[in-house]
Amino acid sequence: MLGAANRLAEIRQRMRKAETDFGRSADNVRLIAVSKTFDSEAIRPMISAGQRHFGENRVQEAMRKWPELKEAQPDLTLHLVGPLQSNKAAEAVRLFDVIHTVDRDKIAAAIAAESAKQKRQPGLFAQVNTGGESQKTGIAAEEAVGFVEHCRTAHGLLIEGLMAIPPAEEAPGLHFALLGKLASEAGLSRLSMGMSNDFETAIAFGSTDIHIGRALFGERPIQSENG
Repeated sequence: MLGAANRLAEIRQRMRKAETDFGRSADNVRLIAVSKTFDSEAIRPMISAGQRHFGENRVQEAMRKWPELKEAQPDLTLHLVGPLQSNKAAEAVRLFDVIHTVDRDKIAAAIAAESAKQKRQPGLFAQVNTGGESQKTGIAAEEAVGFVEHCRTAHGLLIEGLMAIPPAEEAPGLHFALLGKLASEAGLSRLSMGMSNDFETAIAFGSTDIHIGRALFGERPIQSENG
């Protein structure tokens, strides 16, 4: 099995090729290594190989491993790419640098309150349920543009982009195109989309933040939808 440095180099090479193939500017796409379910010992080699952006699904799991890792490597950026419950907003604002899953008014209000209290404002993405799947979180596509504006006017939150996870059984390009259209209508510049099996397609459709888990860390003990 390839080591962390080789796996990271391979993914970065594929990213650069996709950027070139689809007319994107070099180094325009941010690689988020999704380390959920993996412990610190699995993460440290990826940090040593130069990776600086990491994603986690659960606040409690992240709290067990990331304070120590961030203390040892202060230039790390930690992204929350899984659902956020309002009762975990304080911990999320304290630990995460970017939250990709703002998906309802209650969460927006909780983040706003904690950001003011802690004087710390993480980067924010609104999650859109482009497939209308009942088992997934996310704002409905037809409500996304209005929700972004509501976050700004009602809560003073600056949403910088949109995030989506396409249905596994459907062509991802259709959903990536929809997310790009919604972002354009909302005046947003960032698109958080693309995982291990479809990130090159996501780059073709304008993704600025891809979430790579399996291709970097290998198979997970527990499978889930982000990464």
